[in-house]
Amino acid sequence: MVKNSWKKIMLIGVLAMITILASACGSDGTEETEGGKSSKPVQLNFPTASTTGTIYPLGAAMANLWGKEVQGVRVNAQASNGGVDNLNLMKNGEAHISFATTGIIWEAYNGERSFKDRQYKDVRIVAGLYYNPNQFVVRKDAGIKSISDLKGKRFAPGAVGSTPEVESSIILPEYGIGYPDDIKENFVGFTEAIDLMRNKQIDGALIQAGLPTAAVTEMTSTADGVLIGIEPEVRKSLMETYPWYSEVTIPSGTYENQKEDIDTLAIKMVLMADASVDDDTIYELTKAFWENIDSLKSAHAIVNQMNIDEAVTELADIPIHSGAERYYKEIGILK
Repeated sequence: MVKNSWKKIMLIGVLAMITILASACGSDGTEETEGGKSSKPVQLNFPTASTTGTIYPLGAAMANLWGKEVQGVRVNAQASNGGVDNLNLMKNGEAHISFATTGIIWEAYNGERSFKDRQYKDVRIVAGLYYNPNQFVVRKDAGIKSISDLKGKRFAPGAVGSTPEVESSIILPEYGIGYPDDIKENFVGFTEAIDLMRNKQIDGALIQAGLPTAAVTEMTSTADGVLIGIEPEVRKSLMETYPWYSEVTIPSGTYENQKEDIDTLAIKMVLMADASVDDDTIYELTKAFWENIDSLKSAHAIVNQMNIDEAVTELADIPIHSGAERYYKEIGILK
């Protein structure tokens, strides 16, 4: 009898526990909170760029920050082929938040160039971050003094679908170089380009990333690489055609053996999201990013170039996500 009574008590206890769990969860598995039902943790895929670029370590640090500071959100940072790839992943619903330059986003938003017939109207800006210079690196003994000398040379314009590859297709024709027919192209990412330059299998490469860039550091210190700039008249012409360009100078000493300033063009790098990511989530991500930005400085020196007052400027008329807009209005940099 005692044994049977104990079994009944155990059974009652199990049933009571099931009842408690059921009351704490909805039928869809969401947890019950004081304010009612809250959804399962929001899972956001966050493609960044090549592992030897600027934003790969930055993106990983941001994902870690959001995991600590934003409740109910899990951000999965991962490597990618850069801007165009990131936009395609977001457009296809495989990513939710990412990085790209304003020029590439403008093309996607307006259905131009590589996004012709594939317009992406749901892309939104979360924050303008910093300027991404076009860094042309050539082997010292390749006889290349100007970008015009790349005609007929072995050149790595970037991986297919990357921002550098798009930039190569815009800049080289300004020098009378048919793209890609007038170069011996190697469509590779930054890591592969470093190895090819070390092995003297390419004569030059375009690296587009924030200063300093690990790939350029490697090329100038271990692959006999030197930087060359974009001439004033070419910069002027490109800025007239593509208004998102800005003139920047890569200061001497940024890289090993760089004894002179290098003048080039840059495009603003931004954090973007799909319009479908709910406003509250984007608001919290934006707030956590800017209010904890000092904690990201150990991830990359580029963070020192970020200024919240420039988060909503020079965005090529691409709309800001309404969740981010709410935060910027709250702190007074948008009206």
